[in-house]
Amino acid sequence: MFGIVRPCTHRLGEGLKVEWMAHLCGLCLALRADHGQFARVVTNYDGLIVSVLTEAQTGLADGGRRTAGPCPLRGMRTAPVARGEGARLAAAVSLVLASAKVRDHVADRDGLLARRPVAAAARRVARSWDRAGARTGHALGFDTAVLVDAVDRQTGIETLAGPGTPLLAVTEPTETATAAAFAHTAVLARRPGNAVPLAEAGRLFGRLAHLLDAVEDREADAAAGAWNPLAATGTSLAEARRLADDALHGIRLALRDAEFVNGRLVHVLLAHELKASVDRAFGTTSCSHGTPGPGQGPVPGNPYAGGNPYGNGGGNPYGNGPYGGAGGPAGPGGPGGPGGLPPQFGGEGPQRPKPRGFLAGCAAFTWLFCTCQMCCAKEYEGPWSRKKREGCCRDCDCGDCGCDCCGCDC
Repeated sequence: MFGIVRPCTHRLGEGLKVEWMAHLCGLCLALRADHGQFARVVTNYDGLIVSVLTEAQTGLADGGRRTAGPCPLRGMRTAPVARGEGARLAAAVSLVLASAKVRDHVADRDGLLARRPVAAAARRVARSWDRAGARTGHALGFDTAVLVDAVDRQTGIETLAGPGTPLLAVTEPTETATAAAFAHTAVLARRPGNAVPLAEAGRLFGRLAHLLDAVEDREADAAAGAWNPLAATGTSLAEARRLADDALHGIRLALRDAEFVNGRLVHVLLAHELKASVDRAFGTTSCSHGTPGPGQGPVPGNPYAGGNPYGNGGGNPYGNGPYGGAGGPAGPGGPGGPGGLPPQFGGEGPQRPKPRGFLAGCAAFTWLFCTCQMCCAKEYEGPWSRKKREGCCRDCDCGDCGCDCCGCDC
């Protein structure tokens, strides 16, 4: 699984957790039904938002759920799953964007894809996903060419980008693609008045997806010498956070202008959980579930504006711990630290595993799928990115304060 919106199921509560899982499983089964078993590898957390948006505008109609059989990702339990046009649109969008991801890996000659026979096979898979996504999109009145065009323009924009290039010029293709997908949910729901606000929400969601991916990958990209939007354009983390917070605010405003039959899950995912994703990427906490340190409150703008984000007086996140500082066994410079000495002291800095190639990632996905780790593991390694992920049905230790800790005023 991949995506920026990975909600804590404990915060969702039992009712919304069931709804969220219904859309996640609905996307997975729509991929299988229309495109075969192998297509299920492109199931992702963000794609299901398209299905959620469609149902939020139409309401849960008769036949909108079916009971699916036992599945390893659900601990071999049955469950109600979403069905219909929203799930199929989510499947089409996921296929086309996954195809673009495969072509990008081929162009970068990642892992096994550096070998010509493997790269040729991956290109064939990508072409088949393009065609499959286009067929489903056509049946739903959605032209996936807008997604393909956006992805094709991305490479040229990245090639020309350099210091001083506005970061939003780099994120524009992603914004255009997600805006088109979000807006088409209004067409499926027969609510034309929602098309404009949902397109705006989609545009800003695409911006956030690109920004957060760049922030999370910046260290690994620097170590590997790979292209990163922040480094290429000379954008600081503070500026990236400002853009992210502006996008969050814009999404909330856009959702206010849209009409929903039942928009509760949409609001939780795109207002609250998306904010949690931003905090996670930037290493900040604005919710009491995250147990912020003394003096660390919500960070509305620049996360570094308050000076020391740890609130322990010395700027050292390990200073109040049992090992008493960065030189202890749990500190960055200690034997149990995350990456040894930083580069300025002669070390190599944080060491992160290199992403897997397409086929190696598929093999890892199969292993995680068959061992239920994607569902039940507290933490597992993403099959392609190798980033740390959390199982979607995991036990949560975020605590329940019993109050509206997010301070939602929307």
